[in-house]
Amino acid sequence: MKLSILITLLNEELVLPQTHREISNQLEQMLGKELSDYEILYIDDGSSDKTFELIEEFARENDRIKYIRFSRNFGRESGILAGFKYASGDAVMVMDGDLQHPPYLIPLFLEAYNEGYDIVSGQRTREGESFVGSSFARLFYFLSNRSMDVHLTDGKSELRLLSRKAMEAFVSMPEYNRFNKGLYEWIGFKEKVIPYKNETRKAGKSKFGFKKSLNYAIQGIISFNDRPLRVCIQFGFICLGLALLYLVFELMKYIFAAGNYVSGYFTTIAAIILFSGVQLIFIGILGEYIGKIYYEVKRRPHFIIEETNIEQAKKNHIG
Repeated sequence: MKLSILITLLNEELVLPQTHREISNQLEQMLGKELSDYEILYIDDGSSDKTFELIEEFARENDRIKYIRFSRNFGRESGILAGFKYASGDAVMVMDGDLQHPPYLIPLFLEAYNEGYDIVSGQRTREGESFVGSSFARLFYFLSNRSMDVHLTDGKSELRLLSRKAMEAFVSMPEYNRFNKGLYEWIGFKEKVIPYKNETRKAGKSKFGFKKSLNYAIQGIISFNDRPLRVCIQFGFICLGLALLYLVFELMKYIFAAGNYVSGYFTTIAAIILFSGVQLIFIGILGEYIGKIYYEVKRRPHFIIEETNIEQAKKNHIG
């Protein structure tokens, strides 16, 4: 069988040579045994350093190395979608370019694929993560699993292997606002989860800081279900009920105060501030959904390719 390794990159010049060397060595050891052929497909997601120059150098040395260069940064979700569309393997394995996904896992994932699994997922431990980072991740999974129609498992990373059948199902979904972790679960298919030790980045800096992680979490929760809208409606009815109860309470105080009733200015101000804040939150949620609809309606492409060697690499490899 032929295996495609898909790696999305953004400014990874410091770690890319080591990543390429270790993954290539692992694949070469498997060639002629577990594998009849392989390709490494790099997606340069708008890098501004020497990442693309390194990729070109790798491609000149080995015609199994293919690349797609985006015209700008379109994000990891778009990079993975592009890789699935252009990969030629019987199965595609998605890996990070910073060696946090250890190459020694490739044979284990391939073994699971040969057992008949259409999706093989890596589940990392939380060992070595900061308390804040791990707490935020657990909170995200807690909220997601109470608002989504699919179940997300804590620790499942982007390290995945998909069969051709699963990959085609993934690509067939045309939505613009993509949340890959949810889509992997939504398409179903037989899956095996392989746990692995959390590895630290070998060089360079992470491009996925707290702000980006927070936006990614909001994107996932909003773009993959409509339950936040239902929560708004439910909370609105709860507030209405509480307001009616409070009105009855104030009315009873007025009736039985015998002229000594003093209106609650502080209560009024607090209630106004509370409900104003709640309204702003709900307006923000509605705005997020309207924004998603806005981008879906425009039907812009998920990515624009500036340069690729895929066709030339195919000719060279055949020749």
